[in-house]
Amino acid sequence: MEPLSPSAHQDTFPRDSLPPREEWPELVFDLPELRYPQRLNCAVELLDATIARFGDGPPALRDDAGRVWSYGQLRERVDRIARVLAEDYGLVPGNRVLLHGPNSPWMAACWLAVLKAGGVVVTTMALLRAKELHAVATKARVGLALCDAHFTGELERAGLPGLHIVAYGHAGCELSRRAADRAGGFTAVDTAADDVALIAFTSGTSGQPKATMHFHRDVLAIADTFSAHVLRPRPDDLFAGSPPLAFTFGLGGLLVFPLRAGASALLLPAASPGELFSAVGRHKVTVLLTAPTAYRTALRRIETYDLRSLRRCVSAGEALPADTWHAFERATGRRIIEGIGSTELLHVFISAADDAIRPGATGKPVPGFRARVVDEEGAPLPDGAPGRLAVQGPTGCRYLSDDRQRAQVQNGWNITGDIYVRDTDGYFHYQARADDMIVTAGYNVAAPEVEQAMIRHPAVMDCGVVGVPDPERGQVVKGFVVLAPGFEAGEQLARDIKDFVKAEIAPYKYPRLVEFVAALPFGDTGKLQRHVLRAALAADRA
Repeated sequence: MEPLSPSAHQDTFPRDSLPPREEWPELVFDLPELRYPQRLNCAVELLDATIARFGDGPPALRDDAGRVWSYGQLRERVDRIARVLAEDYGLVPGNRVLLHGPNSPWMAACWLAVLKAGGVVVTTMALLRAKELHAVATKARVGLALCDAHFTGELERAGLPGLHIVAYGHAGCELSRRAADRAGGFTAVDTAADDVALIAFTSGTSGQPKATMHFHRDVLAIADTFSAHVLRPRPDDLFAGSPPLAFTFGLGGLLVFPLRAGASALLLPAASPGELFSAVGRHKVTVLLTAPTAYRTALRRIETYDLRSLRRCVSAGEALPADTWHAFERATGRRIIEGIGSTELLHVFISAADDAIRPGATGKPVPGFRARVVDEEGAPLPDGAPGRLAVQGPTGCRYLSDDRQRAQVQNGWNITGDIYVRDTDGYFHYQARADDMIVTAGYNVAAPEVEQAMIRHPAVMDCGVVGVPDPERGQVVKGFVVLAPGFEAGEQLARDIKDFVKAEIAPYKYPRLVEFVAALPFGDTGKLQRHVLRAALAADRA
């Protein structure tokens, strides 16, 4: 491994907290555009370099009220905020700055400003509560927080000694007021390409949060791989989506990708499926990013949305069922681009677009990445055999001071925690998360496969599947069902659903237990939280 470049960080905590080099994944830079210079500030590349190519007049960010920030206006605000961070709050390169609030142009400007000033950004979702914020801020050793004025309560309740909370969002807020008094122009800190730019916390986990550390060059790499080669954005594109900027799916799709391409982004503070798909028609969105659940939900009222402006639809966060893909294409004529990514690798590393799409398959490795299916010892498995997904690329897992690094990286490969099968044409087919594989009577049953069969029953509006302990079979499959309107829960309907699934997939996979529920637990990122279902069952047994 090449040695790290001399750091611009005076606060050495980020570099000091990186895992030992021998525990890093092997990084590959197969594409010429991934060979970045040694000195690099990604905020400069995303903003100043884009302005140098396209000018400062085009729109960069907009909100649902119709307010638009041009590239020039965005740079002016970013530079003023960066000046306030350095001059008023004493930000030292390498200091961590926590961002808290919903998606908005102000949050995006703060994100860019922290990086221009040489800080390390730690973005948190608006729905996090005091206990969760306390864990994040403590682990990242945050001393300064920039917070949406409407969301300061939980941060204040977190009781973090020495944390300076600064509100942003309207003219009367502290940050807005101070920035307005500053002159424009700010000389960005000359960070190294391998200086830590952001600390992102993994979603959908319980216990101690895992913090992933990504470099300035990593931020550009996700735009120069998946976005450039699969999504292929244009300067006239308008991006919109549901994932928060704290979720790296949202960070890439709603900020990094559009700015790298000279395009613009619509940042919505709330983006339920109804709000998101309604916004497409109002604002003429061309690139949409959301989770499979949102596409499935939108299909129920698809005739009420004006989606004619869409040219790209991206799905990530969990596997996209083939039935949803086909139904959306029939209804809209748009072919959803599915992808799998992770916080550990920052964004999507397997995908396919246009004629390369095969519904039901995630796709092939994105240019710049490699992938294979391996056994428990890390040895490659033949095509057709299910195993653990292993990935290499220009980005990779580097946990902040966490022993779990050794489980996540093995033999130089990132082990994603997903079970996949690769076919003879090189396409990767999702089976389950490793912890969502149910072993019943010696058979392996993937929870998502059962869910995709159940959802085809007309009475099933949504569903989740987990394994529950059984004295005879080890585990049995249990399905939680949210009923579609017009259907009534009962033993007969449960039997009908079981028989339906038996006819759709191998009979040993059917849910022997069916429970009707009012709602299912979904995380902020749109993923079904099967671990919540399992925890509830365990509590009931206790």
